Amino acid sequence: MEPALIGTRLASAAIGPLLRKLLAGDGPGAGLTGADRPVRLASLLSFRGEKRTLTEKDVRKLAATLVARTCEGPGGPPFPPDETEAVTDALAAHLLALGDLDMDDVQAVHLGPRALARRLRAAAPAPDGLAADSVLYLDTATEWACHHILEFFTRRSSFVARTLVEQTRGQAALARRVEALAAAHPGPLAEDAAFERRYLAHLARKHGHLTLYGIDLRDTREEWPLDVAYLSLEATGDARGPDRDPREHASVRADLAPAAHDRILLRGQAGSGKTTLVQWLTLAACATPPAEGMGYLHGRVPFVLPLRALTRHGERLPDAERFLSAADCPLTPPDGWADRVLSAGRGLVLVDGIDEIPEAERGRARDWLRGLLSAYEGGNRWLVTSRPTAVRDDWLARDGFTELTLSPMTPAEVATFVRRWHRAAGPAAAPYEQRLLDSLRTTEHVAQLATNPLMCGLVCALHHERRGYLPRGRGSLYEAALSMLLVRRDRERGMGAPYGVDLDEAPQIQLLQRLAYWMTLNDRFQMARGHAESLVAEALPAMGLTDHAPEQVFTHLLHRSGLLREPTADTVDFVHRTFQDYLAAKALVDHWDIGVLVRNATDDRWEDVLRMAVGHARPREAAEILGELLKAADAAADRPSRLRLVLLAATALGHATEVAPEVRAEILRRTGEVIPPRDPDEARELAGAGRMLLELLPGPEGLDERTAHLVVVAATHVLSDAAIPFLARYADHPSLGVRAQLVWAWQRYDARAYADGVVARLDPTELRLQVLDDERAAELLRLGLAPELLDLSASVSADRAAAVLARCDPRELRLLDHPPGGELAPLGPLGSLEYLALPTDAVWRTTDLPEGVPLRRLNFLSLPEDGLAGLARYPLLGELPYLPEPTPAVWRDLRALPQIERMTFSAEALADCPEDVVLPGVSFLVCYGGGRRRRDHSLDDVVRVFPGLQLLYLSGGTFDVSRAGDLAALRGIRTNSVVLTGTEGLPSRVRVSA
Repeated sequence: MEPALIGTRLASAAIGPLLRKLLAGDGPGAGLTGADRPVRLASLLSFRGEKRTLTEKDVRKLAATLVARTCEGPGGPPFPPDETEAVTDALAAHLLALGDLDMDDVQAVHLGPRALARRLRAAAPAPDGLAADSVLYLDTATEWACHHILEFFTRRSSFVARTLVEQTRGQAALARRVEALAAAHPGPLAEDAAFERRYLAHLARKHGHLTLYGIDLRDTREEWPLDVAYLSLEATGDARGPDRDPREHASVRADLAPAAHDRILLRGQAGSGKTTLVQWLTLAACATPPAEGMGYLHGRVPFVLPLRALTRHGERLPDAERFLSAADCPLTPPDGWADRVLSAGRGLVLVDGIDEIPEAERGRARDWLRGLLSAYEGGNRWLVTSRPTAVRDDWLARDGFTELTLSPMTPAEVATFVRRWHRAAGPAAAPYEQRLLDSLRTTEHVAQLATNPLMCGLVCALHHERRGYLPRGRGSLYEAALSMLLVRRDRERGMGAPYGVDLDEAPQIQLLQRLAYWMTLNDRFQMARGHAESLVAEALPAMGLTDHAPEQVFTHLLHRSGLLREPTADTVDFVHRTFQDYLAAKALVDHWDIGVLVRNATDDRWEDVLRMAVGHARPREAAEILGELLKAADAAADRPSRLRLVLLAATALGHATEVAPEVRAEILRRTGEVIPPRDPDEARELAGAGRMLLELLPGPEGLDERTAHLVVVAATHVLSDAAIPFLARYADHPSLGVRAQLVWAWQRYDARAYADGVVARLDPTELRLQVLDDERAAELLRLGLAPELLDLSASVSADRAAAVLARCDPRELRLLDHPPGGELAPLGPLGSLEYLALPTDAVWRTTDLPEGVPLRRLNFLSLPEDGLAGLARYPLLGELPYLPEPTPAVWRDLRALPQIERMTFSAEALADCPEDVVLPGVSFLVCYGGGRRRRDHSLDDVVRVFPGLQLLYLSGGTFDVSRAGDLAALRGIRTNSVVLTGTEGLPSRVRVSA
């Protein structure tokens, strides 16, 4: 009889209870009391010791029963019938030998069934004269009996406790030996580890607090712990591309984007939270344990590189070894430390502020970045930030960067920010929280101001400081904020004149304007402290302030204005770029340097300056600036430049307090000439014109599908509920892309008004509906909607999520962020689920998934705690997501999933694939090269593990195909950014295409 058939009979569920009789009852704990001795096998057996329940005769009867049951069934007995008694005696001897082994249960389980069976055979008398079939049966039966016995050991509660104790002791002993070895032989690794602990602690202290502008009230603090105050915002990617699924909207939580993209160019307006995101990622990489959802950064070493500081004196941009000194880190790393970190692929490189260096220097900055990317190819994560128009769309495209743009805050995000601000500001601010939330919902000009974290902070502070009154317009908001920061704060605190200087608001603004004017004209966002002091000294005589020492005045501005800071001991800058732009614009209008404004209109760093200048200007002056902008647009050589200047005029128009009707009409006419937009970037730029854009955008009639989609993209980026009636005109559009954009925009507007006007009218066919909070979940239930494709956010409460899932029973479900209520329990009632996407860092088991569903695709980033083998119960599941570093156990689990046809993983993962693992069912494979080990990858292992492969897609790294003779079985190889070596070894039947 074949060993497989013998094993099948011995693996039967009926055999287990028989063997269970060999073992004594369980006992609690880990056995640490008393003499603290290991749990010997003899004490676990029912036929040994004073309290035994089985005799040796009973054990022989049990062996006879096992043998008899094995011989039952088709196929005949596995050995000659006349040797039955001898085989039974030998098997009983093997079982009795358990009591003679000098080991404990933990050691036995560590041995495994095969090795334990060999020990039993060696401890028992050798059987004489048995036929080969009988010997084979006896060996197989003993090994299967060991399978059952070890399984019983692992189920004992005391075994689990004992194993943990043994592991803890072993790890402690190993740690002691490693520490002793490191102390005796100190080397780079020990030095690196010690330095990294100090470095991460330094970064956590430096970046662990967020300045909430506007928290300047009595008995409050301006800095707040970042892990309390941080608000995660959404980042939107490029939705173009012929292969994209129109149901998918390319948006992601900004702080989770590096989990999916290792190279990101992040764009965002001033105050949108770019630098705060850099702080948050840095803190998340330093934190132990990591913050919720940020586990993907654990073990990474951040390098924070603010470009404005790296180039403040015209220095050459630093190589890796000078990262810390260039960024003013006071710590000195071991020689070669940064190179070792980046070479190992453990770096998190955060390059902040491409827009904050002169345009002429940005090409040099890109070459510097490319040099770093070339030197440190695999594993590291890179984030570069910039204002939206500072660099062109494809600036880093060929370097593999994904472009994302921070979106304006949604109403829900604004409400969250307002609540956190008032909590940070203390009890005195509490009475104003709900009043401001009501104003944000009902007063449009207030909602238009609060579109990013900086402006939200100012709105909160002014609302409180003015006891519920807010100025109208952005310019008035800044003016009121300056008054609050420069004068009223110290007076209301009773601060007096701590630096011997008591200045009114006007002279302080004049002096600050002078500093901002110099920085803006000279393309700088920092200046030497000595030069700043000299500018103040030069201005004092003209202002009649000669009775004040220049050093005292400057020190007062630096420490009491709330607008200046010292990033280093010898430099000065503004606390936020927006304040510099506002004050520089005021200075330019006061000097009437209109030529300077218009000449720099195409420089992205002057855009906000120009808009604010229009806000500062008197009606005739504003008309002149706007007219000059339109003339510059007429003279522009290409459509992008013309579009940029016209939109700059249109957005500046919104800052003007008064403009002649003919000027306004001309700007509207010119804006209409660049409508409809030609691509998503133009569409998003157009939205900067605000509400007036809605009057210019065409309706759906007569538009082709692509143009209609671009018009809707533009309209959905106008953050005003006035956009709802316009978008409702597109609700009946048949295009899936248009409908998907309309669904995505639901989060940006009043939940009920948008649900009634737009969502309720959408054709649900193949449309993915996004439910991101309880308010929208309630609207879905109220309207009786049951989408087959559903996105569900962690912000939805567990009860509401369960109600939504029960109503919808979706065919496709994506759980965003973390599972609703922190668990997957609401999935139980589902019956139609074909696709499920689990959130980043979800802690889950395959038993959490719904039973009996026709699951075809499952997306996850973290492996299930109980292994992948449990997915075998989904026979239609044909594809697994990217498996970055599968362990040998994961590879063996994959053998239990013969239905899997498509896989994606790193070429390095094959190094951990056991020799006995073969996956013949996989026909389509995506294989990524590169990685921490940075070596060439042979395709021989690919062919060995996947003999049924039909299509192989290679991406990144170097692959050696010269020795892979079996590649003739493949239909084709597609390559993307890879180098194939030894191509002369490719068989003629293999097609290689770029």
